[in-house]
Amino acid sequence: MKSKIEHAETEKKLSVAEAVQRIEIERNNLVNDVKMKDAEKELLEKALTEKYKSELQLKNDIIRMKDDEIALRKDMKLKLSTKMLGETLEQHCETEFNKIRSMAFPNAYFEKDNDSSSGSKGDFIFRETDAAGNEIVSIMFEMKNEGDETATKKRNEDFFKELDKDRNEKKCEYAVLVTLLESESELYNGGIVDVSHKYPKMYVIRPQFFIPIITLLRNAALNSLKYKAELALVRNQSIDITNFEDDLNKFKEGFARNYELASRKFMTAIEEIDKTISHLQKTKEALLSSENNLRLANNKAEDISIKKLTRDNPTMMARFSALSDDASNQPTVN
Repeated sequence: MKSKIEHAETEKKLSVAEAVQRIEIERNNLVNDVKMKDAEKELLEKALTEKYKSELQLKNDIIRMKDDEIALRKDMKLKLSTKMLGETLEQHCETEFNKIRSMAFPNAYFEKDNDSSSGSKGDFIFRETDAAGNEIVSIMFEMKNEGDETATKKRNEDFFKELDKDRNEKKCEYAVLVTLLESESELYNGGIVDVSHKYPKMYVIRPQFFIPIITLLRNAALNSLKYKAELALVRNQSIDITNFEDDLNKFKEGFARNYELASRKFMTAIEEIDKTISHLQKTKEALLSSENNLRLANNKAEDISIKKLTRDNPTMMARFSALSDDASNQPTVN
């Protein structure tokens, strides 16, 4: 019995030890799972935190950039408004251009538009050509400024039609409105605004984009200059062909007209010759008829005699008979 009791105690201890070991293993597994979950949670939280920080930083950067842009625009507006007291927006743009003319645009033409013969004119015209005289780009500029104290506010769109008219009359490829109007507009404050859906090749800019718009349009034009030259060559060839065809058509028309005139004159000459021949034939017939009548008259004259004349006239026969007797009675003179 004692041995059985000891054996039972041993088995009990073993069972307890095994149970404790299993519990410890499960506990350790749970602890590890919790640690893994905590690690994943920490990583997730860290990732979310980093993402949030990045988004927050991005938003802060955007806000800061907006604030900087607003401050820059306010500063620009303040400076420009100050400049407007002593100089116009036109003078400001001209000064900005002249600062870089010698380096960036040494062969360009940039002058005020003084030709108002058509009734209106723009502010400035920019033109640039290559060494061969081919136009690279041409821009009609219009500058518009309006102080905050202006009672009646103008819109940029109010000047599009007139600007497009000036561009066409001065034969410029592009039209650009440099404007301080509608200062609170997000559209015009956003950069270079393309309004070609209303008027072809027209842009609206703030003054700080004055030089960039010239550079952009000029560079784009330089890239297409090769195609312009090829197009000009094709156009000249087409003109040559057209001139040749025109000359050929003129020759054909002139030859046909001259042939018609010559043919008409020839037929007239033939008709006149026929008329002359007919007239001569009639004259010939008249002359022949006259000659025949003269011959008959001559024959009649030769055939006439005293007897024929007095044959039917007794009185004349008696007189001619008496004259004949008298002549016979006259003495003969030796």
